[in-house]
Amino acid sequence: MRKWLVLATNVAVDAIDWLALVLIVVGAIEAFFQGLWTMFASRDGHYEREVWLRLGRWLVAGLTFQLAADVLETAITTSWDEVARLAAIAAIRTFLNYFLERDLGEIRQRSAQSNSN
Repeated sequence: MRKWLVLATNVAVDAIDWLALVLIVVGAIEAFFQGLWTMFASRDGHYEREVWLRLGRWLVAGLTFQLAADVLETAITTSWDEVARLAAIAAIRTFLNYFLERDLGEIRQRSAQSNSN
């Protein structure tokens, strides 16, 4: 039974990691092309903020999926070295996710204030 649990967890972790990869790659490609467009089309910088805001959303989504995969992976990890490694990775991803979310919130708040004025 344990072997099946480990196998199922490994498959789930790989699938979630692929989903995170797709999210991050799609976001990066979108930001690249929108960034190129805004470099030539935008004079006031308004669109550039939107590009970075959208990229931040993609990154938050990807990091969230990666964190979910890390949590699953800890369920089948048998060595303390691996648990420590996963904990360090999860802490880094949580740290990045927290600051990205905070920055996105500040940008949204500033945008809402400038739109109301």
